[in-house]
Amino acid sequence: MKTTAFLAAALLAGTAIGASAETLRWARAGDSLTLDPHAQNEGPTHTLSHQMYEPLIIRDMTGEFEPALATDWAPSEDDPNVWVFNLRQGVTFHDGADFTAEDVVFSINRAKSENSNMKELLNSIVEVRAVDDHTVEFVTDGPNPILPSNLTNLFMMDKDWAEANDSVDVQEVEAGEKTFASSNSNGTGPYKLVSREPDVKTVLTLNEDYWGRDEFPLDVTEIVYTPIQNAATRVAALLSGEVDFIQDVPVQDINRVAESDGLVVKTAPQNRTIFFGMNMGADDIENDNVEGENPLADARVRRAMNLAINRDAIKQVVMRGQSEPAGIIAPPFVNGWTEEMDQTSTDIEAGKALMEEAGYGDGFSIQLDCPNDRYVNDEAICQSVVGMLAQIGVNVNLDAKPKAQHFPLITNGETDFYMLGWGVPTYDSEYIFNFLVHTRGSDRGSWNGTGYSNPEIDEKIVSLASETDLDKRDATIQEIWDEVQEETLYLPIHHQVLNWGMSEKVGTEVSPEDDPKFKFFTMN
Repeated sequence: MKTTAFLAAALLAGTAIGASAETLRWARAGDSLTLDPHAQNEGPTHTLSHQMYEPLIIRDMTGEFEPALATDWAPSEDDPNVWVFNLRQGVTFHDGADFTAEDVVFSINRAKSENSNMKELLNSIVEVRAVDDHTVEFVTDGPNPILPSNLTNLFMMDKDWAEANDSVDVQEVEAGEKTFASSNSNGTGPYKLVSREPDVKTVLTLNEDYWGRDEFPLDVTEIVYTPIQNAATRVAALLSGEVDFIQDVPVQDINRVAESDGLVVKTAPQNRTIFFGMNMGADDIENDNVEGENPLADARVRRAMNLAINRDAIKQVVMRGQSEPAGIIAPPFVNGWTEEMDQTSTDIEAGKALMEEAGYGDGFSIQLDCPNDRYVNDEAICQSVVGMLAQIGVNVNLDAKPKAQHFPLITNGETDFYMLGWGVPTYDSEYIFNFLVHTRGSDRGSWNGTGYSNPEIDEKIVSLASETDLDKRDATIQEIWDEVQEETLYLPIHHQVLNWGMSEKVGTEVSPEDDPKFKFFTMN
C-alpha cells in the first residue's frame, strides 16, 4: 500500500508540471540502470539514453537503419579494413559545444574500455581516427561487413564534458560506483535532462537547438518518465489518464485496456528471446543439495530440464497467448535463426529417463534466480517452470528480485540457474555468440554465466567479424548453433511479444526493439 501511494504521488507530481498535448507521461515496469551511456547493455537503459544521446546510426521505429550523427558510411575504396563515416555538420551538445570527430574517437575508445558493457560490439575495431572535424575512420581487424549494425546503441559523448566532470572512465555499475555521468547527461539528442530520481521519476524537455528540428515530428516537447513495477498500478495509471503511454501492458489486462474509451493497445513481435541459463562449467555449485559435484555439468540433466518445460502451457496460461514458444535463443528476426532449430517438445517420461541415466533418478534441489521487473511476466514464468521441473525431480527454490540486483548475479558469476532475456540489435547471430557463448573474458562473453568454454567455438565466433564471404560466414554461424543446441547450453522459453498501451492521442508504431524514440512520435 505504501508503494502504491508513493507511486501515485510521483505520478501526480509529474502532472503538476503542466501536462498538455506536448507532454508525454510515460511509464514502464523498470527504470534505466544508469545514465552513463556505455555502462550497461540493457534495453530500458538504452531507451532512456536514446532520448538524450545519439549514435552515429540509429534504427527507426520499424527497425530500419537511419542516419543519425553520421550522414553516410561505407568501406574505404583504398583499404577493405577501413570504414569511413562522414559526420553531420552543425550539431551541438546540450551545453552548446560543437560535436566533432574528436568526440567520436573519445566515445568509441571509452566504449571499448574494460568497464564498458558495450565492448563486445567493438572487438573488431583496432583503431578509430579523426581524419578531420567531420570525418572518422574505423580500422578493423580484417574486413567487417556488419560493423554499422554494431553501432546503433553506441552513444556519442562530449570529450571535454567528460574530462571536466571526471567521467572519462566508464562507471562500474556492478561495484556500486556512482559518477557524474551516471546521474547527468550532455548529449546531442532531441531531449535534455531536467531532473532525475532513479526508480521514481525522470523529466526531459525538448532540445530547442536539436539538429533534426525540421526532419522529425518532435510533437513531444516534454517527457515525464515514471517507472511503475506493480502491474495493477501501472494499468490503473493508464486507465485514469495519469500516464499516456506504457510499454508493458500486462497480458491479463490487454482487452481491458483496448476496450477502454480513448485508449489503444498495439501489439508486435519483439526482437527478444527469454530463456534460462545454467552453470554447467563449475565442478561443484553452491545453490544445490548435491555435494561434491555439479548436476548441471551433465548434458543429460540439461536436456531433461529442457524436455520438462511445457512452453505451450506457458504461452496459454501465463502469457495469455502473447508469446511464441522458442527452441533457440535467437528470435526469428536474426540472421542464423531457422525454423527447424526453433521447434520445441515436452516429454516428461523422456526427461525422467535422462535424469535416471545421469544418476539423478532421485532428483536434486537448486535455486533459480529470476528478475521481477524486467520481462513480460518474468516472475510468473519462473513460478510455472518451478512446477514443471518438479515433475522430473528437480526441486527449485525461486528467488525473484529487481533487475538491478538480478543482473549482477549473472555478470559476476554468482548464480547457477537464472533467467535472462536477450534482444539482438544487430539482427545477426554474432551478437548472441559474443555475449552468451564465447568463453567469458575481458572482451567477450560478459553475459555467459554458463561457464561454457570451447576454444574451437571461440575461434569460429571471432572469425565472424572479418568474414566477407557471406555464404561461408552463414555456414560458420550454423556450425556454432549446432554446438549450442547439441550441448543444451540454454533453455529457451519463448520469443517475447510486445503490447504497448497508449492514449489515442499518441501516434506511434511498436518498435521490435521495444525502444520508443519519442522524436518520431506524434501527438494528436
